[in-house]
Amino acid sequence: TALTKSVQQIAAEAAEFSKKSLETQTAFVEKLFGAKSLDSAIQIQQDYAKSSYETLVAQATKFSELYTGLAKEALKPVEAAVAKAQTFAK
Repeated sequence: TALTKSVQQIAAEAAEFSKKSLETQTAFVEKLFGAKSLDSAIQIQQDYAKSSYETLVAQATKFSELYTGLAKEALKPVEAAVAKAQTFAK
């Protein structure tokens, strides 16, 4: 059903985000250990923090859209029942 598809899409997105996050963190740690100076390490940390924040905001937006779609799909039967009840009430 559409609900199952939505839940699967959310799960797939979460898994992909986790995978990318781990890869990004691993690359960050490797880059940080390769820093030649304290200033370089601070710059690497600042770049990572900025990138992580931007990625998190984008991912939160994507999850919000996915969950909104899921809620709309879940409410379709209720909307149909309400519409049917309103038809009988008239």
